[in-house]
Amino acid sequence: MENELSTKIIGLAIKVHTQLGPGLLESSYKECLYYELIKNEFFCEKEVALPLIYEEVKLDIGYRIDLFVMKKVIIEVKSVEALTDVHTAQVLTYLKLSDCKLGLLINFNVARLKNGIKRIVNNL
Repeated sequence: MENELSTKIIGLAIKVHTQLGPGLLESSYKECLYYELIKNEFFCEKEVALPLIYEEVKLDIGYRIDLFVMKKVIIEVKSVEALTDVHTAQVLTYLKLSDCKLGLLINFNVARLKNGIKRIVNNL
């Protein structure tokens, strides 16, 4: 299910990138991708708070998932010069804290979006 879903999400992300191109703020891409997901009848939550559990204490320390699609796929939207290991680690952390299997790290600040997409799998 996650693989099919991620394929559809990537298609919508490519549509957004084709319309807007690179160089805009991250928030612009996030809002447009959210719009496309909702328009295409995907259940999608934006800026989902993600608490950290430490020694059975729930800590709300400001983690936010950019887009959470169908409670199955986490999308982290970036508009940066290049993706780094820190970006990957961020998505892995979100996957672990949410018990989710699949994350998409999407950097819209590239000439061709396929070069800005990274699938990240949490091997529960």
